[in-house]
Parts: sequence; C-alpha cells; structure tokens
Amino acid sequence: MTAPAFEVGLNSFGEVASDGGRTLGDAETVRLLVEEAKLAEAAGLDVFSIGEHYRAGHVDSATPVLLSAVAAATEHIRLGTSVTVLSTNDPVRLYHEFSTLDAVSNGRAQLVLGRASATESFSLFGYDLADYEALFEEKLELFMRLQREEAVTWSGAFRTPLTQQRLRPRMRPGGIPTWIGVGGSPPAAGRPALPGTRRRHRRGGGRDLVAVLAAGRDRAGAGARVLRTHT
Repeated sequence: MTAPAFEVGLNSFGEVASDGGRTLGDAETVRLLVEEAKLAEAAGLDVFSIGEHYRAGHVDSATPVLLSAVAAATEHIRLGTSVTVLSTNDPVRLYHEFSTLDAVSNGRAQLVLGRASATESFSLFGYDLADYEALFEEKLELFMRLQREEAVTWSGAFRTPLTQQRLRPRMRPGGIPTWIGVGGSPPAAGRPALPGTRRRHRRGGGRDLVAVLAAGRDRAGAGARVLRTHT
C-alpha cells in the first residue's frame, strides 16, 4: 500500500474540560476523551493520539488504558501517543501494553516515544533527573529490540537483565510504527534514530516533522524529510 502524502490527526493532553463555565470532573473528562476520538473518526481524521502527564489539570496518566477504550469505541482511526515518556516507563511493560492494544484494535496502535518535557514522572516513579539522557537511550534500545526480536537477552544499568525472554502477546512482525519525539531547534533532532524508529520534531511557532527512516524500513530514504505546517 502506498502511504498518503500527509495525514491529519488530533492530539490530546487530557486537559480537564469545562462545559458552560462548569469544570468537568476527572471521570467526565476521561469519558469525553473517548467521545472526542469517536468524533475524530467520524470527521475522517487519520490518527487520534493521547499524551502522558502527571500534573493537576490532566487525566492522561494511563494512556494505554485510554487508548484501549478508544479502540473499543472506534473502527478505523489509528491510535497513538503524544508522547509516551519512555524514560520513566519499563520497556517490557510498555511492550505488553501496546502489543495488547494493537491486538484489541486490529493493528491500529502506534507510538511516539520521548524523554519528557514535563518531568514530574521522574520523582513520582523514583528516577533521578541526572540520568535523563541515559535512561532514555537505554530504554529505547531495549524497547526496539523487544519489537524486532522473538527472544531477547539483554543487560543494562537501570533494570534487571533479560535472558532469552519471549513476550506475549507478540506484536505484528517488525513491531508497531514508532517515532521519537524531540523538542527544541531542528539541529537538536539531528542525532541518528535507532533502526526501526522515525523521528518527530515539534517547536513553537509551527510544527516540524522530521522523519528519519531506518535502514530496513526504507533504505532508499537515507536522509531526513521535514514537513512544516504553520499553526
């Protein structure tokens, strides 16, 4: 299948909503997110994505659960994150959550992984901000291996080793579409992506999408492709 020239999607950070001057409760806002996804599909959008925050005024702290509810309420729209804070997630648990979401949604799951621009999750889950970069790099390498390999033997600095570990349910062959979300200036996004990942960059004053296709996914596209839309 030939990919479309561009796709249109809706991102939600799970902000607590209001209705006629009344602030909705957390549970009401969670249900509203599912309704928003249904409307996005009815409007013909391609993707509905939910963020991950641990601060007052947001209800998107359990993104895979929210996306599973959206999967049950929709049929075609793809389901993604905007973004998943990989640095404070366990890659093994994340794999299980999104392989299950992909199965439930019949192959509609996708991921954007990031380091975290809001850092509340570090202290909440017992991580040291001094390990900001090292956590992300180690966990990204493990997560991508879990997607690509049937049995994984691995060791690192921030979690227990794995020995010929096989995870179930399995993702589709090659894993689900995975991007790395980065912020700041475009040159800051210039480091190579890991095999199997693409890169998305966003900065104020507009939106830059930098897609670095890994070898094996698109060997003809060795460089980066930047798509800019002004908001």
